[in-house]
This record gives sequence, C-alpha cells and structure tokens, in this order.
Amino acid sequence: MGGMNGEADATAGVDARLEGLCSLSDAIWRYAETGFDVDRSAAALRGTLEAEGFEARTGIGGIDAAFMASWGKGAPVIALLGEYDALPGMSQAAASPQKAEVVEGGNGHGCGHNLLGVGSLGAALAAKDFLVASGLPGTVRYYGCPGEERGAGKTFMARAGAFDGVDLALTWHPGDVNSVLQARTLANLSAYFRFTGKAAHAANAPHLGRSALDAVELMNVGANYLREHVIPEARIHYAITNPGGRAPNVVQDVAESHYFCRAPRVPQAREIFARLCDVARGAALMTGTACAIRLSEGLSDYLPNGILGELLQRCMERKGTPAFSDEDRGLARRFRETFSPAELASALSQARHSQGAELADRLAGSPLAEGASPLFRGDALLPGSTDVGDVSQLVPTGQVICACAAFGTAPHTWQFTAQAASSIGHAGMAAAARVLALACAEIFADPGIAERAREELRAKTGGVYECPIPDDIQPGGDGEAAAEPRSDQVSRVRSGIGGQ
Repeated sequence: MGGMNGEADATAGVDARLEGLCSLSDAIWRYAETGFDVDRSAAALRGTLEAEGFEARTGIGGIDAAFMASWGKGAPVIALLGEYDALPGMSQAAASPQKAEVVEGGNGHGCGHNLLGVGSLGAALAAKDFLVASGLPGTVRYYGCPGEERGAGKTFMARAGAFDGVDLALTWHPGDVNSVLQARTLANLSAYFRFTGKAAHAANAPHLGRSALDAVELMNVGANYLREHVIPEARIHYAITNPGGRAPNVVQDVAESHYFCRAPRVPQAREIFARLCDVARGAALMTGTACAIRLSEGLSDYLPNGILGELLQRCMERKGTPAFSDEDRGLARRFRETFSPAELASALSQARHSQGAELADRLAGSPLAEGASPLFRGDALLPGSTDVGDVSQLVPTGQVICACAAFGTAPHTWQFTAQAASSIGHAGMAAAARVLALACAEIFADPGIAERAREELRAKTGGVYECPIPDDIQPGGDGEAAAEPRSDQVSRVRSGIGGQ
C-alpha cells in the first residue's frame, strides 16, 4: 500500500475523528428531517467535508439538499454514498428501551440514516488521509443523497449524470448483523391515481353524482385480485392519500390513491404497472369518472458486484466487527425483551436463510451480532427496494451491513430509532467506516480491482442503464397526478460503465 502500514493506517482516520463523528450523527438524529427536506442535515455533512478540504457542489440532480464533495486527483474515482433522511412517525427517545416519543407523531431515524451518512463520511475522510500519506493517485467523492425512504434521490441523481466519471461506489446500511450485501432487491415503480367525478348530495340526488371515492375503492379491489396473477416475487401496496372529504352525505368528486409496484427487474415492474393502469381505467369506466395517472418515482433493482463483495468481505473480517461493551450488551438485552416471539422467530428464520444455521443459532442466544457473517454466494432476492439499485446499474457497487442494533431489531421501528442514537449504533457506525476506508485504500493501492469490477458489471448489463423515471418527472412532485404515462415515456441513459 505505497509504504503504508496496512490496515491500521487506512482506518486510523476513523478512530482519530470518532468522537466528532458520533456527535455529528447524533445531531442529524435530532434534526430527523425527511425526504428532500433535509437541508440542516445536508449542511452539517457538507460543512464537515469542506472543513477537511473537500470541494462541494450542491443541487445535484435538481435536488437542493443533494451534493457531491470531492478530494484528490486522478483515478480510481471512488464514490461513497451517504443518506440522512428520517421517517415520519418514528419519534423516540434516544437509547430508551421503552417506547417514548420525543415529539408526538414526529419524525425519527427508524432506519438509522443518521449513522449511514456519517459512517460513509468517516470513511471518506480516512480515505483522504490515506491518499495524503501514501502519495498515491486517486479521488474520493462523497455523495450526499436525500430522499432514499421516499423520493428516489439517487435515481434522479443517476438520471442527471451525477455519477459520470465514477469508477465504483461503496456504501453501507445499519442493521442487526455484520455482513456484505450480495442479494438483489426489488425494482419499484411509484404512482398516484387521481379520480375526478361529480359532486352531489348523497341523499337528495345521488344519481347526479359520480363518486371518485367509489373509483378508488373499486381500483383497490381490482388490484387485490391482480395479486394472484403476477409473479410470486412481485409486491403491490397502496395507500388512499385523498378519500375525497369527510362528509358522508356528499358524493366525493376527487379522490386519490398511491401505489407501489415491485418486481425483481424493472421491465417486470413496468408490465405489472401497465396492468394496474388497466385496472384503474376499468374503475373509472365503472364509475363514470376520469382517471389521471402520475408515475412519481422509480427504483432499479440492486445489482451486487462479486469482485467488490469479496473485497468488502476481506475488509470486514479484518476490521469490521463492532467493538461492543458490556453496557451495550446489557442495553441490547433490554431491547430484545420488547420483541414478540414472532418477531424474533422471523429474524432468526431470515438469518438462517442468509447467514447460515450455525451463525443463526449463535444469534439466538446473543443480544448483539459481534462477528462477521460468511459471504453469501447464492442467488438471493430481498423483498425491499433501494435507490442504491440505480447506482449499482451504472457503476460497480458494493454494500455492507453493520450491526447498529440488538439482533432482531426490525428497521422502521421505534426500537431502531432509539438505538440509532446509542453507543450500540455508534459502535456499528465506526465498524462500517473502517470497512469502507480499508476497502478504499486497497482499491487505491490496486486499481486493477476497479477494472475487474467494471468488467463484471459490463458483462451483466452490456453497459446500458435504463432509468425507470421518465424525463418529465422532477424530484419531489408527490401527488400531482396529470397525464397518463405512455409506454414509451421512459428515460434511457447509456453509460460506458464507470469512468470510461
């Protein structure tokens, strides 16, 4: 490594800044900003990077709170992805194993993105230190990515060419195990269906009205029947975002629902979405209403990279185990007491499937995952979705999961929010930063890793990325249903993969 003292030097920058990183993470946890409205969180991250000599650009992909901060010169160019958006309704007291909202109905980091954004930032700073000390060429870029939970920030950024010139991307996510993510995720299309009818008095003249709420309900019935006739891996969910009012004696003239269509690949999600549009049109015909359909966002499936997976596994086994204390273990046991038997059984079942029976049996009796899981080399599909998928379709991408919560803690829960601002979460964040920093150092010392990773991605995709969001859809346009999307209304971006 260019005269460096191996992994100790590559990760020393994380440990030297750990107190400040934990403070920054806790500050973002307290901000608890959601979607694209994450200005304070983005400013805190960006300001830290600029103070360390990084040059930042804001407004990436047409999103005010998205930014890219760069340090270094030449290749390879490594992107470190950071997220910092919270979830609505997840407010919870820090480190408290009893449910206690800080703000009634308020936001909270129920997925630990405060840890995610700062952990990636810590890795970026340590990678900069490595380049300075080694004298090797290379560039580290930190991408501040808002709107992962809702908004598809990275997809809009990818569509805008934000990742042009990047050789590979690395990221991580807080979880309850320590592993390299080598499973695919589901592609996802998000759309609003707005029905417009005619208001009338529901008792005096119902025959003169045309109920938009009836159309929403009939569409939901049709969608539920559709579920039986799509591939088993697909998922269809909806919420009624506008029931048309609160007066039962009025025929509602406007009503709206919001749907997710998920499938293993974008073309499959599009096919299901087209059938769902037919269901909506049928509901409009049955009720004499008009239907406007607006595709608001989309996510590609995550495509793991084998070369980067092997690299990250080596780095995790060397530096990626969180240093939990006895106090952490005691706190984790108190959190596990809040899980139902069914919740813990589900977590153990998933661990056996993805981590192996031996590790799952150890986790059954341990409050925290303290060892690295073996690298999963099979063909696995996770039922969730992430906008990291769009980055992975453009450039080789590697992702790790580090334990930031008691084993069995489900994401998007008050328990996760609490632990995201605890010493447990801090320990997992530090471990993730060390893994990513060490991986960066190895890539800078051996640029052939990046080239092999690009070759693998090129073989899988042919060097083509098709953005699932049409060109006329802009970030943050929730609910503005307008014209129905055409089948050819798809943004197509061709890329030579990475920095080529």
